[in-house]
Amino acid sequence: MEMNNLYRRILSVLKEDGRTPAETMAVMLNKPAEEVKKAIADMEKKGVIAKYTVLVNEEKAGMEGVQALIEVKVSPQYSRGFDSIAEDIYQFEEVKSVYLMSGAYDLAVFIEGRTLREVAGFVSEKLSVMDKVMSTATHFILKKYKADGVLLEDERQKRLAVNP
Repeated sequence: MEMNNLYRRILSVLKEDGRTPAETMAVMLNKPAEEVKKAIADMEKKGVIAKYTVLVNEEKAGMEGVQALIEVKVSPQYSRGFDSIAEDIYQFEEVKSVYLMSGAYDLAVFIEGRTLREVAGFVSEKLSVMDKVMSTATHFILKKYKADGVLLEDERQKRLAVNP
């Protein structure tokens, strides 16, 4: 699908606030509301817009759980490269995101679990035992300061002023 300027502008607005009504976007983009609605429906149908979601500050919501980034080195399959092993990994319920990376490791896998033990169990019992997985390094997320471009907690307001 070739992205025209209107589609890009609509996506920009939706990425900033997915609840923006088509009528509001129409005014912002100086386009008829029906044209904006048609463009959005077209992008949804073609999978350009994959999902609408909300960014939750889990700490303020009192939500418990553990999130981790797992660096994974793999042995890619002939003729399928990294796609086959990535597909095997993203099938697990615990896995929230998988990215092919450049650098020291091949895949970045983001997972969620209820406890540290549950996440450790996923790594030791499901991920690291896979045939094509050569090694893993698990990093637990301790605190989120900013996610998807949004400050979750303004640390500047909490700091004490330092006088020389």
